[in-house]
Amino acid sequence: MYQLIYQQKTGCAALIRPIKFYHDNIGIDIHEADLAITNYVKRRLAPFRLAPEQNLIMLLLWQSEGVTQNEIADSLGKDKAGVARMILSLESKGYVKRIVPSCDRRTVQIFLTPEGQALKDRVLPVLDEIKREISAGIGEDRFALVRSTLSAILANVERASRQ
Repeated sequence: MYQLIYQQKTGCAALIRPIKFYHDNIGIDIHEADLAITNYVKRRLAPFRLAPEQNLIMLLLWQSEGVTQNEIADSLGKDKAGVARMILSLESKGYVKRIVPSCDRRTVQIFLTPEGQALKDRVLPVLDEIKREISAGIGEDRFALVRSTLSAILANVERASRQ
């Protein structure tokens, strides 16, 4: 089956045959699922000016604000420089503020602004809806199996990495 594709940039049309990449690699399957979910979450969070990873920081702060940038990085398994950039972006949007405590000038604590706190009531229902949409028709027992399988895969990768 061929598709007619029009390239607006060049003004040309072409017939292409989409190629399906067949494989037997669970890593590709996991990556494709992650990419699809991330892109969907990104579209749904766009009205709030939140990227999916920034949303993770907001979720953490809605649970416990006043944590340090390093604690956020450790909790999310992200590099400290990347977290610092995301926090600066969230600060420029008016969602968080950084405070350097007088007792330890080496740390930076992150607090929600009133706008960041109010965002919770708008974002959490969307996240609940996303969860319902992507889990439709999939029972909790199947999700538990996926989670335990992914944990086993991660343990295997960590073990193989140490060898």
